[in-house]
Amino acid sequence: MSSRKTKNNIHAECLSQVQRILRERFCHHSPYSNLFGVQVQYKHLIELLKRTALYGESNSVLIVGPRGSGKTTLLNHALKELMEIGEVSENVLQVHLNGLLQTNDKIALKEITRQLNLENVVGDKVFGSFAENLSFLLEALQKGDRTSSCPVIFILDEFDLFAHQKNQTLLYNLFDISQSAQTPVAVIGLTCRLDVLELLEKRVKSRFSHRQIHVMNSFDFPQYLKIFKEQLSLPEEFPDKVFAERWNENVHMLALNRVTVSHPFMTSADLMEAQHLCSLDSKANIVHGLSVLEICLIIAMKHLNDIYEEEPFNFQMVYNEFQKFIQRKAHSVYNFEKPVVMKAFEHLQQLELIKPMERTSVNSQREYQLVKLLLDNTQIMNALQKYSNCPTDVRQWATSSLSWL
Repeated sequence: MSSRKTKNNIHAECLSQVQRILRERFCHHSPYSNLFGVQVQYKHLIELLKRTALYGESNSVLIVGPRGSGKTTLLNHALKELMEIGEVSENVLQVHLNGLLQTNDKIALKEITRQLNLENVVGDKVFGSFAENLSFLLEALQKGDRTSSCPVIFILDEFDLFAHQKNQTLLYNLFDISQSAQTPVAVIGLTCRLDVLELLEKRVKSRFSHRQIHVMNSFDFPQYLKIFKEQLSLPEEFPDKVFAERWNENVHMLALNRVTVSHPFMTSADLMEAQHLCSLDSKANIVHGLSVLEICLIIAMKHLNDIYEEEPFNFQMVYNEFQKFIQRKAHSVYNFEKPVVMKAFEHLQQLELIKPMERTSVNSQREYQLVKLLLDNTQIMNALQKYSNCPTDVRQWATSSLSWL
């Protein structure tokens, strides 16, 4: 009994170390893990960063690729190599912004000020514009001429969301500085949208260098197998050599969702279940629990997105679209009163399936507040396929072309 208990304790200890190692690799974009299939892109990016850090040359670049393709890992590896250069590590500053967090210019400026440690310099100063404020921050970093100023690397994650902000002020000013002879800056955007340049205003696009690094992995199965083994194998320096050896033998097809003390090694069934869990769409799952009225409102918003090319819309526009559908299909869908429809619309906002584009003021009418749909067409159609109680007419309305609307 005691020997079994001791064995379980050893397994539990080993597993906690395994989880720490793998979390570090997968969840924290560790720059110590290996890069696969992006050596050309890496060389291009590191050269560009070195030109900014060592020679004071301003640059801008977009790293484009689908989610999970390794954009952030690629950038982290390049930054790690850059910061290992002695003269760079003491001089270069990094500013990390995310379109999901810095949703407007004011929040972005506060975050830039905080990351550059310039809160005391700014103090209670009042600036007339965003450009004036940003220029002041960068001037505070200057030591003299261009080559001796502190280079600043701006990393904009979810770059396409910054393009949706009002007037694209942040992007305009960053790209403008990167083209002028002020403080040397490198602006690096990460996005999964291939059409991201189409989102930029003309004045912003003209200041961007149009450099793009595409991260599009096209591994065949043997390469995928090799990557799986390398990424999930334990390192040679793992404390328990016997456990590491047995673990590495089992790393052919595996997943970590069922690793327990009683089941310390993986099977192919675990991998299949993990793949299924990873592919679940949380927003699509929310749609499964909506009422038919709320589904109709989402479809109306989908059509408005298609008609107005993803421009913001308001409740009144959605209601009018819904009424057009009701007039055509009155026999299959009940015509709800407007306050009931408004209540359903507000519920979608509470579920964060739609988001307001501006702060709600006391005097503004709710019907005319601009909002944006946070579901794309694919998510809507996939959710409808699994929605068992959806009327046929509603399903057909979702798949219909715009010609009859």
